[in-house]
Amino acid sequence: MSPDINPLVLFFASIFTSNILLANFLGMCSFISISKDMKSSNGLGLAVTVVLVLTSMLNWVILKYILIPLDLLYLRYIIFIIVIAATVQVLEMVIDRVSPALYMALGIFLPLITVNCAILGVALFMQIRNYSFIQTVFFAAGSGLGWWLAILALSAIQKKLLKAPVPAGLKGPGITLITIGFMAMAFIGFSGMLSVQ
Repeated sequence: MSPDINPLVLFFASIFTSNILLANFLGMCSFISISKDMKSSNGLGLAVTVVLVLTSMLNWVILKYILIPLDLLYLRYIIFIIVIAATVQVLEMVIDRVSPALYMALGIFLPLITVNCAILGVALFMQIRNYSFIQTVFFAAGSGLGWWLAILALSAIQKKLLKAPVPAGLKGPGITLITIGFMAMAFIGFSGMLSVQ
């Protein structure tokens, strides 16, 4: 039985108040590393969103129609990771063909989407919360867009911080982590309006 949550509420909550990155802190590695460049941030945000939606849909179908009926639920982690790895591999080949410049800009972080814990986290939340297929699609799309919004916001802020008088001891990772903390507080500030549990 899936929870009685309107898919649109789920969509907007997963972008803002239950942001996979700023509320759950999943997917921080590539978020911090790539956010120094706006074009790469935009490309990675798009890639993460596409992978989130595709893998969540595939994992939901596999979970409901193969793993649960055959009583193979104990294999869900392995299956989810295989689906994610295969999807990322296909996406990597497509990006290499369509935009070699973006492929080179993303570098090692494109294959690392495979081990981005936000991708697996969304699949596990979908299963733990027992979402329907439509809820899963909206949750995955919202989580991807939320991740994308967060990385673009951090990239824009970091561009401004290059010209700001940041104390020497805070330059680099220090000011980046402080900025992420403020971003998280800003996003979670809307939690009275929408919430997903």
